[in-house]
Amino acid sequence: METLSIRTDRGEVSASVHGEGSTVVALAHGAGGDRRTGLLVRLASALAAEGRRVVVYNFPYSEARRRVPDPPAVLESTVSAVAGHLRSELGASRVVLGGKSMGGRIASQAVAKGLACDGLVFLGYPLHPPGKFDSLRDAHLPAVSVPMLFVQGTRDAFARPDLLAAVLGRLGERATLHSIDGGDHSLSMPRRAGRAPAQVEAEVAGAISRWLAARGW
Repeated sequence: METLSIRTDRGEVSASVHGEGSTVVALAHGAGGDRRTGLLVRLASALAAEGRRVVVYNFPYSEARRRVPDPPAVLESTVSAVAGHLRSELGASRVVLGGKSMGGRIASQAVAKGLACDGLVFLGYPLHPPGKFDSLRDAHLPAVSVPMLFVQGTRDAFARPDLLAAVLGRLGERATLHSIDGGDHSLSMPRRAGRAPAQVEAEVAGAISRWLAARGW
């Protein structure tokens, strides 16, 4: 694993690089995490073992060890800076953006506003706040023209399955859903499910790798 610094409008942020390859998957963390979030680190390692190159990066607020996320404009500009760095400094021929919860949503908002990328990967897309089923965060998604992979737990309090299915149905062939049966917003399983975290993470890594391969990436 290699660590690098990426210049943004709000200073430099750190990122970890896992694996090799000309297609780079850049993952951002959720609102309460940073680039050391266990799920992202383990998933990046698993994808690297499958021959994929993955970059996991901080937003300015997490780099500064603050708890409150930056304004959306700052978060989106950070995603843009990361995408540019991957192309100019790492020589990426294809850039796939995304991340955990907020990180994935912010990446999609940046892409909907014109940021160029080849695809999006969502790890627990936060479709709505828990219990607030009339406050959907999907208005920008129709403006996203690239392929999208949604990896979603069936117990995710931030995405009721039927509501998510309706949104993806409207997106058509651009959207692919991989459901983690019994998974929550962090793709964690209840003990009674009898599945270790490593098994779930291997499933997620496999789903992402197959989705990439299906597009010749």
